[in-house]
Amino acid sequence: MREQNKRKEALIYHAKPTPGKIKVVPTKKYATQRDLSLAYSPGVAEPCLEIEKDKNNAYKYTSKGNLVAVISNGTAVLGLGNIGPEASKPVMEGKGLLFKIFADIDVFDIEIDTEDVDAFIETVKNIAPTFGGINLEDIKAPEAFEIERRLKEELDIPVMHDDQHGTAIISAAALINAIEITNRKIEDTKIVISGAGAAAISCSRLYQACGAKKENMVMLDSKGVIRKDRENLSSEKAEFATHRKIDTLDEAMEGADVFIGLSKADIVSPEMLLSMAKDPIVFAMANPNPEINYDLAVATRKDIIMATGRSDHPNQVNNVLGFPFIFRGALDVRASKINEEMKMAAVKALAKLAKEPVPEQVNVAYGETKLAFGKDYIIPKPFDPRLIAEVPPAVAKAAMDTGVAKSPITDWEDYQDVLRERLGSDNKMVRLLIDRAKQNPKRVVFAEADHLDVLKAAQIVHEEGIAKPILLGRKETIEGLMASIDFHDDIPIIDPKAEEENPRKDRYAKVYWENRKRRGVTYYAAQRLMRERNYFAAMMVNEGDADALISGYSRSYPTVVKPMLELIGMAPGVTRVATTNLMMTKRGPLFLSDTSINIDPSAKDLAKIAQMTSKVIKLFGLNPVLAMVSYSNFGSSENEKASKIREAVAYLHRHYPDLNVDGELQTDFALNDEMLREKFPFSKLVGKKVNSLIFPNLDAANITYKLLKELDGAESIGPIMMGMDKPVHILQLGASVDEIVNISAIAVIDAQEKEKLEKANAKKK
Repeated sequence: MREQNKRKEALIYHAKPTPGKIKVVPTKKYATQRDLSLAYSPGVAEPCLEIEKDKNNAYKYTSKGNLVAVISNGTAVLGLGNIGPEASKPVMEGKGLLFKIFADIDVFDIEIDTEDVDAFIETVKNIAPTFGGINLEDIKAPEAFEIERRLKEELDIPVMHDDQHGTAIISAAALINAIEITNRKIEDTKIVISGAGAAAISCSRLYQACGAKKENMVMLDSKGVIRKDRENLSSEKAEFATHRKIDTLDEAMEGADVFIGLSKADIVSPEMLLSMAKDPIVFAMANPNPEINYDLAVATRKDIIMATGRSDHPNQVNNVLGFPFIFRGALDVRASKINEEMKMAAVKALAKLAKEPVPEQVNVAYGETKLAFGKDYIIPKPFDPRLIAEVPPAVAKAAMDTGVAKSPITDWEDYQDVLRERLGSDNKMVRLLIDRAKQNPKRVVFAEADHLDVLKAAQIVHEEGIAKPILLGRKETIEGLMASIDFHDDIPIIDPKAEEENPRKDRYAKVYWENRKRRGVTYYAAQRLMRERNYFAAMMVNEGDADALISGYSRSYPTVVKPMLELIGMAPGVTRVATTNLMMTKRGPLFLSDTSINIDPSAKDLAKIAQMTSKVIKLFGLNPVLAMVSYSNFGSSENEKASKIREAVAYLHRHYPDLNVDGELQTDFALNDEMLREKFPFSKLVGKKVNSLIFPNLDAANITYKLLKELDGAESIGPIMMGMDKPVHILQLGASVDEIVNISAIAVIDAQEKEKLEKANAKKK
């Protein structure tokens, strides 16, 4: 039943609200007749004539220079085999999505209905003028080798078969670093390669380019060791045939330094690992299940350096570390091809990046105290923001050095700045948020679990390992809803009104009464309040029976905030609670405060809200850059609404001089650095990318975040409660399932951080 539910979810994801995963979006104005006359007839004739004079002008006047074709015939789709061109289209669209979110490269996916090599090549050649590059995908071997070779020879744009070269580039970078850590020399390293497909052949060739010796390699296919005396070998397999008189993987592994797995799950036994040399290097890259289970491998050999294709283990060999950035560098210098030197440049850039200090944003995202170069960190993480500024320049330089760049780069610092700006178009923050929560899931009370959307969100956080849900509400109702969505796991369900909960209710009521009896609360009133789910949920968190709580789906914000403030209260040193919403905008993450609580905060309140917001931003591994916004700029109005912003900024500048904050500022100046630099060059925000707006009142903040969400399609995470003593997060009325899932991840991270703080304080004592 669970698999059926997952299947249904995947189908709905691809079908709704719009079929597919990518679309074409205009990049020019088109509102007026004048715009349309420039976009099409008669204005379009001018760039056409310029391109007719010089075909290179296509890069100047069209999208060609940032457009890649992802092309397949669906003959070797990962895990699915030869499923045909139409069935491969969702995979190709997915590849296009990755190109866009990691390197801001536009993609048309092209599915070709032929298995004939000549026909395939001819088709690609005929459509090539449209594109700045060609990414070949999921084409079976040995045809893939010939297709790529001939297209590289016959086209003057970059062509790369990622299945061959992506894994090779990433694993080669990891291998270089693993060999360094184990004090080996690559030319003496004995390597076993399990698999003889396109990826395995490409990996083996690239390892040789890095210095490995062919005589030290043993390759295996489904029939066993590929030996010189075997008949009917393809030219690619013959290239790596060994003279050694061995037949099996067991024999090949004896004394081997390195195992490269590009085959299938569970073919490596603990005994094989034990027969390897000291400090074995094992890259078990079969997906989704590696050639040997990670936990089993590291338990068998304490001295192992292990990599897999999975994100839930250290050292993930993920092609997304390569192809977006390799094509980015190739496109940006208009390379005529992707040659071996460019691929090697990517290898070296990735290997080098793993040795450099890791930004706090990456540590935070992956739930690590401090990632550092070593056996569990030999390759950068896929969401490392430095990748786009390091790998494309290395590839571009190699293209220039080898004479295949038609448009050389002269200002490398400016180029890296442009590359960093491209990161603003993605939504990686949500993925980082979820991944971080999954590192240490906490018990989260869903106070309104008898509402279908809340229950759906609880199901997702449970199945994805984001949190450990506790469901509050009428048990019969919740169980009925769970059955309707195939949610059959053994999840705690608690009905605060049920008789069986009386002992717990009595315990909570007594604690509550003891704390509030001198403030007019009777024991009877305390018992009655414990029948209300928000009071009950808050006491669960207070008493350590849960780590965090989510509420607010079906009730107004103020009615939910009240019991939380009564029972849980503010954190030590906090005088005002507030909320911030993280908006995933096209320019990158943007925090808006205060979106839900303080109607008309004073200058001092605004300063406190700014401080708390900066702490939340740091929680995401980002450097806070805050603009205190208004309808005026730096004293252009004497109205009290503007002057309180100036007072708040002055307070922050006096007491927190290291905080990047300024105002009062109109929003367009806050978000447009060029405008700010021209009119207000003295501002502390000049040259910095603002990632938070602090609003003068609740009206402005709440209206802005909802406008962004509805009109711009920006994903909202929040409201994120700031200043509470325990992890409490209150939803906006009628929040979507995705919003509930996201705020659940926030609640888990909040609980993780408060747990760390408690432990740190306990140590001090």
